[in-house]
Amino acid sequence: MNSRAADVVRLLTVKGETLAVAESLTGGLVAADITGVPGASKVFRGSVTAYATELKHRLLGVDPGLLERRGAVDAQVAAEMAAGVREALGADWGIATTGVAGPDPQDGQPVGTVFVAVDGPVRPGSGSAGGGKVEALRLNGGRAEIRMESVRSVLALLLRELAGEHSGNERTQDTERNGGF
Repeated sequence: MNSRAADVVRLLTVKGETLAVAESLTGGLVAADITGVPGASKVFRGSVTAYATELKHRLLGVDPGLLERRGAVDAQVAAEMAAGVREALGADWGIATTGVAGPDPQDGQPVGTVFVAVDGPVRPGSGSAGGGKVEALRLNGGRAEIRMESVRSVLALLLRELAGEHSGNERTQDTERNGGF
């Protein structure tokens, strides 16, 4: 089991908050990791695997003009996917993955180009936590490795955002820094 997924479920449970997931290149792997954790049903609202570009607009509300101009592998697309799934599934937090796992480039982007995003509640005095964050990744390896690293990366991004709201919680910060597969 993914220790990052377990940490996500634990933190969300403590906070009484929920999560929704939007996936493209990971094809449901993020949702599978989270639901593999005992007790995930307390915090996991659901997921949307929008592999086809038009579904990113239709199901997640991604701007169709943005998809036409930049394609599906884009930082802003990832941000809109995270915000869209959060809204569509009524969750406190939304996370998203989009990218190119290979074997061929897509939308002018090389294999290994991945964007992961988180969208969460903005709370007064919470510092940088909440709102939207996107991380651009350039990953090496085969298709399976790129997909698995994308899962690890989006969960790590969410953990950093969740930990940002608990800046006094040393254990949470230490778990994220030293956690992993």
